[in-house]
Amino acid sequence: MKTHLYSVMAVACVIMASIVCISAGKKPVTLFMVGDSTMADKEELDASPERGWGQLFPTYLNDDIVVQNHARNGRSTKSFMAEGRWAEVLERAQRNDIVIIQFGHNDAKQEDPKRYANINDYEQNLMTMIEQAKKKHLKVILCTPVSRRSYKEGQYYDTHGAYPEAVRRVAKRMNVPLLDLHASSTEWVQRMGDDDSKAFFMNVAPGECTKYPDGKNDNTHLREAGALEIGRQAAEMIVNQKIKFLAKYINQNGQVRYTTPCNLK
Repeated sequence: MKTHLYSVMAVACVIMASIVCISAGKKPVTLFMVGDSTMADKEELDASPERGWGQLFPTYLNDDIVVQNHARNGRSTKSFMAEGRWAEVLERAQRNDIVIIQFGHNDAKQEDPKRYANINDYEQNLMTMIEQAKKKHLKVILCTPVSRRSYKEGQYYDTHGAYPEAVRRVAKRMNVPLLDLHASSTEWVQRMGDDDSKAFFMNVAPGECTKYPDGKNDNTHLREAGALEIGRQAAEMIVNQKIKFLAKYINQNGQVRYTTPCNLK
């Protein structure tokens, strides 16, 4: 019931923001979230504790901005564009709207040609998205991929290879703000350690939820607490880096809120 209440509250906030802006004679700014499963909305709120950080990012925003979360499970830069999902974002977005882009988990999957993008293609795909967004006069923010909780014999190890550094290069080359979530989440996971970090990821005990009655061990995807923490890191970086076009909407004292579903396939 609580998760449904959050969804109703989010809808009400979006409606109120729109009414206020319309009465003032202007369209509210929309924040478009573009990425993979670590960012995406999860619909089975009562059956599973999995959440994407983009789904909970409205918790750190005030009511003067609208959020559309277009992130989807399993997508890479390559498949997101090939499926027409990026084109839909461009079609919906209007001048001065904001786009946060975060890929990398699935671009690295060499066994899947529909998703795999080598480092050169990955960089080119990100640059193409930025160029097309800028042509529509959109504000773009890049994110490095969120770290996995990867431990072996109590020692953390990185699984993303050269992809985070590729995002950093593109952000510098294209002169767009960067949220280095890979660096911040790596530091966070290492600081918590092997045992304490488990509770923030999709490590589910048998009988804990109906979707996974036999339990689940998943150190890539986030539970609500993990999604809230990554969102907090993102909000903190936006403020600290003085990314003014989004920082003015940050409110780090809000209650848990969810994005309003975009009715996307």
